[in-house]
Amino acid sequence: MQLGFVGLGRMGANMVHRLRRDGDHAVVAFDPNEQARASVEQQGATTVTALADLAARLEAPRAVWMMVPSGTITEQTLDGLLSTLERGDTIIDGGNSNWHDSVARAKRCAEQGITFIDAGTSGGVWGLTVGYCLMVGGDTDAVERLRPIFETLAPPDGFLHVGPAGSGHYVKMVHNGIEYGMLQAYAEGFDILQSSQAFPGLDLHGIAHLWNQGSVVRSWLLELAERAFDRDPQLSKLRGWVDDSGEGRWTIDEAMSLSVPAPVLVLSLMARYQSRQPDGFGNKVIAALRNEFGGHAVQSEDPAASAPRPS
Repeated sequence: MQLGFVGLGRMGANMVHRLRRDGDHAVVAFDPNEQARASVEQQGATTVTALADLAARLEAPRAVWMMVPSGTITEQTLDGLLSTLERGDTIIDGGNSNWHDSVARAKRCAEQGITFIDAGTSGGVWGLTVGYCLMVGGDTDAVERLRPIFETLAPPDGFLHVGPAGSGHYVKMVHNGIEYGMLQAYAEGFDILQSSQAFPGLDLHGIAHLWNQGSVVRSWLLELAERAFDRDPQLSKLRGWVDDSGEGRWTIDEAMSLSVPAPVLVLSLMARYQSRQPDGFGNKVIAALRNEFGGHAVQSEDPAASAPRPS
């Protein structure tokens, strides 16, 4: 079937590739980057050089997939599409939008007779190979009409219509919150192994590979850890600086609003914040207080300041 596609970044371009390769869908794509457009043209997609030209190249009822960063860019893209699309058309947001925004956007689209679908999308740069897990929210008839698109992008059983508009991004939000906790658990475990004084030099790559063979902690994330340790056993080329794209914060906000205890998710988000402060002031406060009340040694550029305080 025919699909408009906006946003040809690392995920978007691969999604267009998968649509063309595995489903032979007709794709008309837009991205402001000329090289990005050229990359999907090589896969047989048609491109336009302006968002305003997209609707004219699609047959009614149109469907356009947005794969752009959440926030302002999503809102601007939606504005542009609503100015050119018509009643009966459908807009799909496959980015990591806040589910509250998706509910509001669905209402805004409905005022113009346009259907809004939110498709929480997981798979990253591996989606082209293994498929994208799709958590889809929206009108049942619209979702069913676009089922061939979703089933081409997803692996077997990797697409689910989870509920009305907003529910797709809600489920994806919680999915990413869980991801934070899983990543933190692996990080702490491998940190302990790497820091061991009783057994220095443990083979982290070998252990990751071992744990993937029937262990209860085996997972795709652990497979990726195995790959990372194979390339760089001590991860010496990386800084321990970890970003977050918002979903973990939103998950914790939702947990608080529902009075649902989520200590692991909260602490995993806090650990990400801490990673951006290699010599964070909070840690300095803790060190200073321990030195004050217990005379515990502190580290300082001034050797004299590193000695324990007199009792």
